[in-house]
Amino acid sequence: GKKARTFDLEAMFEQTRRTAVERSRKVLEAREREKEDQAEKEFRSQCTDLSASASSVTGAGSTLTPRYLDVVGDSVSDEDLTGPSVQSQTSAQGPAEATDDDEDDEFIGPPLPPGFKDSDDDNDNDDTEEEDNNPVKKIPDSHEITLQHGTKTVSALGLDPSGARLITGGYDYDVKFWDFAGMDASLQAFRSLQPCECHQIKSLQYSSTGDVILVVSGNSQAKVLDRDGFPVMECIKGDQYIVDMTNTKGHTAMLNSGCWHPKIKEEFLTCSNDGTVRTWDVNNEKKHKSVFKPRSVQGKRVIPTTCTYSRDGKLIAAGCQDGSIQIWDRNMSVSQVF
Repeated sequence: GKKARTFDLEAMFEQTRRTAVERSRKVLEAREREKEDQAEKEFRSQCTDLSASASSVTGAGSTLTPRYLDVVGDSVSDEDLTGPSVQSQTSAQGPAEATDDDEDDEFIGPPLPPGFKDSDDDNDNDDTEEEDNNPVKKIPDSHEITLQHGTKTVSALGLDPSGARLITGGYDYDVKFWDFAGMDASLQAFRSLQPCECHQIKSLQYSSTGDVILVVSGNSQAKVLDRDGFPVMECIKGDQYIVDMTNTKGHTAMLNSGCWHPKIKEEFLTCSNDGTVRTWDVNNEKKHKSVFKPRSVQGKRVIPTTCTYSRDGKLIAAGCQDGSIQIWDRNMSVSQVF
C-alpha cells in the first residue's frame, strides 16, 4: 500500500519563522529608505528657499549689506545664519529617527504560527499541565464560608435537592436548618430544634422532592419533618417482649441508619440494632411496610449498621456487623450475601 506522508513540524515552524523575520527586515529597510529620501527632499527645499531669499536681498540695492550674510566667494558662513542650521535640523531629526529605529527594533513582524513553542513557553506549559493534573486545584474553593453548628461533633448532614438549604445534626442533639438564599453576613441558622430529645443524631436526608426530611437518631423511632422542621410522622416502637422481630410493628433497639426511596417519595428505609431492616410509608405510621432480617453464614442474627436502596429502588442492601453486605429484592425476603 501507499505510505503516509510525514511532516517535520519543527522544520516547518522554523522555516515560517525565518520567512517572517526576513519579511519584517525588508519592511524596515524600505521604511528607512523612505525616511532618508524625505529628509533629503526637505533639506534641499530649505536650501533653495535660503538661496532665493539671499538673491532677492542683494538685488534690492548694492549699498545694502545684509547683516546676516557673510559672503566669501560662493560660501555662506554658518555663524551668521539666523535660520535653522543643517546641523540643528539633523540633530532635531536625529532623536526622532532614533526613536523610530527603537520602535522598529521592537517590531518583530507578524506573530509566530500557532504551535510554535520556545523554551520559556514549554516551561510555562509544563507548569500549567502540572496544575491541571493536580486534583486539589479542581476543587472550586475560591469562595467558602464556615458554618458553626455547635461545640460538639457534627454527625449528620443533609442537602436539599435544589441546593438551597442545608440541615445539620450532631452529638449535642440539635438539628439546625440553613437557608443559603436567606442567610445574612452573620451566617446563622434560621431554625434550631431537638426533634429526638436527648438522642444523638445519626442520619439526616431530604426526600427526592425535598419537601420532607428523614431524621434517624439514637432511639428506636425515626421521625419525618417538613422543610421548616415541623413534625410530619414518627415511626411506632416495637414490642420488646416478642422474640420474632417480624411480628413487631417497629424497631425495638437503637437505629443505625436510614434513607429515602429514590423513586417513591413516601417510602423510606431504616436499620436497627434489633437485627432488622424495615421499610416505612409516611402515610402509615402505625406499622412498617416490610421487614428484612440479615443472617450470617451459620444462620445467626447479625446487626445491620447501614442500609440503602439501589438506584432504581428495586433492591435493598445492608452492610452488617460481621463484614457482610446482604442484598434483598424489595418485593421478596430472600437475601444474597456478599
